[in-house]
Amino acid sequence: MNLPVEQTKFVEFLLRARSKCWAGDGKDIDNPQRPGFKELEYCEGDFVYRDSYVGYYFAPGQEVVRFQGIPIWSMSYSGGMNSEYHEDRVLTKRVFAFLKEVLLQVDPSRPFRGPNFYVGKDEFEGLRYIDHSIGDVLRFNGRESILVEKIDKTIHQKEVFSQDYIGCLMVYK
Repeated sequence: MNLPVEQTKFVEFLLRARSKCWAGDGKDIDNPQRPGFKELEYCEGDFVYRDSYVGYYFAPGQEVVRFQGIPIWSMSYSGGMNSEYHEDRVLTKRVFAFLKEVLLQVDPSRPFRGPNFYVGKDEFEGLRYIDHSIGDVLRFNGRESILVEKIDKTIHQKEVFSQDYIGCLMVYK
């Protein structure tokens, strides 16, 4: 499997695009390709990145990168806040803000989601991010989780958010 561009250039673009879209508080585009979905887009030279998702507490979606108009890479994801927290807007906003911070800490050697492990500081103290993945940018899958410490006096650490993802380079005939 080969990218139509140097892998380093592709990864650098992918990381910039993500930092300008959801993780970087980018704006939804006005006319999404899929009605009812939220979509964010970043264009740079021959590259176009689009993140398309639906929902809030639980929000499946897909990222696609095109090069010269042709889809070359995609990642699908599905997950969100665990169901017992679907009405907890305060915790959800805090977790999603933390996730945005985490996604800006990506290691270019595994640019799927966040780093393997990240501990929240300051306003995110008590939150922990864990990501387990296999593969490389050409073909991969994984699961990310966010844990909260001390939700109440009886729970020391509990998963409140989880998401599965899978992706690969497109291979054409």
